Amino acid sequence: MTSLEVSEETEESGPGGYAAARLLLLHEKERSGPPRRTALARLTDDWLSGLFAAAAPPRGVALVAVGGYGRAELSPRSDLDLLLLHDGSADKAAVAALADRIWYPIWDLGLALDHSVRTPAEARATATEDLKVHLGLLDARPLAGDHGLVAALRTTVLADWRNQAPERLPELDELCRERAERMGELQFLLEPDLKEARGGLRDAQALRAVAASWLADAPREGLADARRRLLDARDALHLTTGRATDRLALQEQDAVARELGLLDADTLLREVYEAARTISYATDVTWREVNRVLKARSARPRLRSLLSGRGGTGKPPVERTPLAEGVVEMDGEVVLARTARPERDPVLPLRAAAAAAQSALPISLHAVRRLAATAKPLPVPWPAEAREELVTLLGAGEATVPVWEALEAEGIVTRLLPDWERVRCRPQRNPVHTWTVDRHLVETAVRASSLTRRVGRPDLLLVAALLHDIGKGWPGDHSVAGETIARDLATRIGFDRTDVTTIATAVRHHLLLVETATRRDLDDPATVRSVATAVGTVGTLELLHALTEADALATGPAAWSSWRASLVADLVKRVAGVLAGETPPDPEAAAPSAEQERLAIEALRTGEPVLALRARSEQPVDPEADAEGSEPVGVELVIALPDQPGVLPAVAGVLALHRLTVRAADLRAVDLPTDLGTGTGPVLVLDWRVAAEYGSLPEAARLRADLVRALDGSLDIPARLAEREAAYPRRRGLTAPPPRVTVAAADSRLATVIEVRAQDAPGLLHRIGRALEGAEVRVRSAHVSTLGANAVDTLYVTRPDGTLLPDEEAIDLARTLESALR
Repeated sequence: MTSLEVSEETEESGPGGYAAARLLLLHEKERSGPPRRTALARLTDDWLSGLFAAAAPPRGVALVAVGGYGRAELSPRSDLDLLLLHDGSADKAAVAALADRIWYPIWDLGLALDHSVRTPAEARATATEDLKVHLGLLDARPLAGDHGLVAALRTTVLADWRNQAPERLPELDELCRERAERMGELQFLLEPDLKEARGGLRDAQALRAVAASWLADAPREGLADARRRLLDARDALHLTTGRATDRLALQEQDAVARELGLLDADTLLREVYEAARTISYATDVTWREVNRVLKARSARPRLRSLLSGRGGTGKPPVERTPLAEGVVEMDGEVVLARTARPERDPVLPLRAAAAAAQSALPISLHAVRRLAATAKPLPVPWPAEAREELVTLLGAGEATVPVWEALEAEGIVTRLLPDWERVRCRPQRNPVHTWTVDRHLVETAVRASSLTRRVGRPDLLLVAALLHDIGKGWPGDHSVAGETIARDLATRIGFDRTDVTTIATAVRHHLLLVETATRRDLDDPATVRSVATAVGTVGTLELLHALTEADALATGPAAWSSWRASLVADLVKRVAGVLAGETPPDPEAAAPSAEQERLAIEALRTGEPVLALRARSEQPVDPEADAEGSEPVGVELVIALPDQPGVLPAVAGVLALHRLTVRAADLRAVDLPTDLGTGTGPVLVLDWRVAAEYGSLPEAARLRADLVRALDGSLDIPARLAEREAAYPRRRGLTAPPPRVTVAAADSRLATVIEVRAQDAPGLLHRIGRALEGAEVRVRSAHVSTLGANAVDTLYVTRPDGTLLPDEEAIDLARTLESALR
């Protein structure tokens, strides 16, 4: 039983058993959606009318529903927006007593109430001062009392709205923009606010207000259905949570989907996103029309005066500037030329879209709808002109997005690229992702447009960017599925066989560079050779490098950094060398650096850990970029100490205590020349890349002191980490999936590769290190990658004698490590 049922079963019933009837109505499965909202409004009307009549109201008074209640759209937990309207002739005390007789029963039932008591003049004056009040009064509906008084107010308020439209509509537009900036876009949010986010119910209400002004009107196709779907989702949310909430939280989505009879939470989100996209597109078109009309009105008197003075007709001239064949600019929009014949010109939709994006102009609603309705389908494969116009459209940068959205709203995109339908409005559950799959693909092309100077084939880069995640609409590995789809679509677009293969390869391996660079040992020749084999040519490597950056930048701020950029650039340089015929250096033969040897000598001489801590920066990956744009990518921490058990968990634990995030760790044993007079025995040198979570870096002396204590057992790291986590508990939310440890497929002859996927948490690497020490394996290097709340740690391990682990032993180690992390 929901909290709504519990609360309402214990309520005092109002006149006519309103509480019981309301409860019964809300849980009638056969009546939902608009019929239930209307029935709930009618039931509430009857109850409030009864309260009004029982209070013996004086003459010249009316009870009025405004806002959503005025529209008879009551959700289970909606506020009751009520106005007690009086003509001023009745005694004020009598009106106040009447208000109390109505308001208090509502409060007694635990219903939210937004109320006011005003005369028509007061209501009109308040509406003039407060835009939200004015919007609510546009939907005023009489419930009881003097209906003529309400009708007169409605007429006056509506006339004021139309007369004041040139001033009020820009105010409403600004209000909508501020709300969108604050709440985000509903069609891309994992936990959207169905009412306040852009494309939500508030924007739908704003479109009604614009239509009421008679100044402009919204595109009506699909708008009513979009509003209904959002209202249905809000109803289900109220019923499943028992609260007056509009935020579709992750933990509520499965229950809301079941309440609506949908397959799952993803289906719910996709329906919500589609509705929001319809409202957002209508909002863009409507406000563009409002601004155009207001601009024309402000210019008309001056133009009429100028033209009349010259003997003109008083009508301003209409300028039409040619942009492309069959495409012109008129009044700040891209429209079709008078001579355009879409039914004979199959390339016209792409040509018009490319011209609009290149000119950074919106394509008019009339033009895109005419193209959708009458344009001749493109032949397959496309002619060269169509392919070139698509590339031009994708290469226009940020201006591509609104034009693409216009094409998508009218179904042109799915007609050109049939596989687009599977990714349209598809949610991405990974919080690292900012966008839905389809918008992410367009954003990747936008990012790639700024990288076209770095590749020999910009056209292949832009198309690969548009298609790289196209496989997410299919089951299985999206890169594998995407390769097949990209091959088909590239052939459809008209690329030759060689280019089709390049695009398909880029889609198949679009994650290869970043995953290898952040999760594999780049000093291992097998790592570099495997990438070179997959890529095949320098041209494809160049393409993948740019695509990797564009993809990460379009994913979200957590997906790309100077650190990742530097690692990918290093990998690309090494792979390019192999493709050019160079042999990767053998890391076993590489001598320690001068600094590593100096620290090793000192550690062997003193018998204690020594360390060096220094900032590390990288130049921008793009050689054309300004060198001042470089940023620190972390700190290099080099530690040398006599080889002994427990080094990895001790160092990792100390770093976690000092709030340092580990990005990579390289561990190697250094045998020093015997003629140095420093004693004997191997020295372990650890080269770490770390970054401060926040604040400044700790002093090297403090790190060293804590490391000494951790190694001799006087610093209980697990207890300290547990204390810190207890002092700063994480917010309650979804339960994280369990960790997963696997033996990675790698051809390394240096070590066995173990991959750990787990929830990121302070001390994770410390816990991994303890488990590996208990398993008596040696860690050669560790590579840490974190995306959002997820960590992927790759460990290169060997037996104590430096040999690889046999397959069965490696699998047992993975199981042991997974069990320890649980």
